[in-house]
Amino acid sequence: MTRWRYPVAVAVAALAVAGCGSQEAEQAAPTTVAPTTTAQRTAVTLAPPTTTVDPYAGLPLIDEVRWTSNVDGPRLLVFPTVAGRKTAAPGTDETAWQEVLALDSSADSPGMRDQFLCHWVWARMVAPDKTSWNLEPWRPAVGYSATVSANCNPGGPER
Repeated sequence: MTRWRYPVAVAVAALAVAGCGSQEAEQAAPTTVAPTTTAQRTAVTLAPPTTTVDPYAGLPLIDEVRWTSNVDGPRLLVFPTVAGRKTAAPGTDETAWQEVLALDSSADSPGMRDQFLCHWVWARMVAPDKTSWNLEPWRPAVGYSATVSANCNPGGPER
């Protein structure tokens, strides 16, 4: 029996050194799984919002229009509402002009729309509390750019 002791002792010693059956050996053994599918990533570009929320949407922009006259001739006084003074939503300039025409269709004469747009864009910034915007049909129709260059009053200063 002594003949078998030596090989058994060597085998036990080898197992102890190798750590066979120990917890460290089981934890250290990595487990790998071969992928079965390949995932592809697609780049997504998010566009900025294309709409602007207008807190004044649906509200009237023009309160009233009234004809007067001065030494130079007839004058249409346009009275914007609070919404008309404060809205910054795109397209409201044309909506407001259509409201002016609905209140008085005779406002649709050469140069008047340019004067109105000049007031809508620029006068609201420079004088936001001005009571009315004055549009005069006797002023020359010089186009929007020249109307702006003349401080909304082509053909002479406002009197």
